[in-house]
Amino acid sequence: MNVLRKLCILTISSFLLSLIYSCGSSSRNELIQNLPDTLKIGTLYSPTSFFIFRGDTLGYEYERIQNFVSDKKIHSKFYIARNMAEMISMLDLGKIDIIAYEIPIINEYKNTLINCGNETVTTQVLVQPKSDNMITDVTQLIGKDIYVEQNSKYEIRLRNLDNEVGGGINIHSINKDSIITEDLIKMVAERQIPLTIVDSDIAKLNQTYFKNIDINLPISFEQRASWAVNKSNTTLADSINAWSETSKSIIDNKRLLKRYFERSKSKYSDLSIPKINFINGRISPYDEIFRKYAQEIDWDWRLLAAQAWSESHFDTTAVSWAGAKGLMQLMPSTARAYGLAVEQMENPELNVKAAVANIKDLNKIFAKRVQDPTERIKFIIAAYNSGAGHILDAIALAEKYGKNPQEWDNNVSVTLQWKANPEYFNDEVCRNGYFRGSQTITYVKKVEDCFKYFSSNVK
Repeated sequence: MNVLRKLCILTISSFLLSLIYSCGSSSRNELIQNLPDTLKIGTLYSPTSFFIFRGDTLGYEYERIQNFVSDKKIHSKFYIARNMAEMISMLDLGKIDIIAYEIPIINEYKNTLINCGNETVTTQVLVQPKSDNMITDVTQLIGKDIYVEQNSKYEIRLRNLDNEVGGGINIHSINKDSIITEDLIKMVAERQIPLTIVDSDIAKLNQTYFKNIDINLPISFEQRASWAVNKSNTTLADSINAWSETSKSIIDNKRLLKRYFERSKSKYSDLSIPKINFINGRISPYDEIFRKYAQEIDWDWRLLAAQAWSESHFDTTAVSWAGAKGLMQLMPSTARAYGLAVEQMENPELNVKAAVANIKDLNKIFAKRVQDPTERIKFIIAAYNSGAGHILDAIALAEKYGKNPQEWDNNVSVTLQWKANPEYFNDEVCRNGYFRGSQTITYVKKVEDCFKYFSSNVK
């Protein structure tokens, strides 16, 4: 009797468990089935969310949402808004399904959208040069000169802080038309100005370019933010939340955080030239390769060598934060376009061959736009670093705003730097959005200086 009772209990328990499981599976399947075949994604151009680099689309938020659609086996379509207000309006009107951008978790939005997915926490932080006498408390800002963008949230916070400490902070408001946050951070790193204030995520990203800045002093309360969906779209919000808690999503997110906010990008702000012994009149072990392929583009082989050193320091195994590989630091997509398989990218000759094929195509793009062959080389080198689209945007800006579109120095190099400013990368003549132009300007100068150095030492 006891055995029969136990069997009966086990049978009923098994039935209940299977019922619970089938209901759970049904709910999960229903959640997946309710996702659209193509997810319409809204975002903004920015250094942390979405941008184009060497022809590839990158960005922390971009890669995160792409991981989601990949895991759910659905498609994605991106819509780039000009500002946050426009993006939220697109969500409200049903033009997009989700905002893949950090939307503040505040009462102002709670009646129109649902925040979902991983929450990020940021504060405004002081950016200062590393030294033995760094500021460690906000009261030490009294008497100090701090530079911020005019009418920005940073200026508002700083003026409030000035009142909180009893006054005495020397606040310098900089016109946003002429300078932006990234410029101010660079100026602190180069000790042109003493201090500035930015959001902690922007500060962390810029610290990967400038190792000599300190960003450890918060000067505001914490702000939570996350992706967002329309208030009525609870299914998508639940799906995003569930996905964000999976072990795969957590591991992928840690990898992306390291890629964008920790991995050094300092080579993009480094103007140093190589220290080479030039033994037996050689620049590198790859001189014969440079000599061979430089003929195909009618370049001095030492210029191609200078570009290779600027890219990889002649390290065939080098891999950049963005995924560029090999002697000439080709992006995987560029390598594939020129017939170079990923497993071949460390082969020095094949890497240079593909790079030269790319340079040939860049020359075709700029031949009609820049008549002087010597001047054109600067445009080609710049486009190799940034992608042709950003240089074409800079040329269009130069034409529109009275700069010489056929000269690099003090003309197109200037308008390229404007592309870090929303006023300009949202201009109707720009098609490729945000770009950190300062890194390409540094790169062109670095290749030029390196070429002069090689030319003066090797025939």
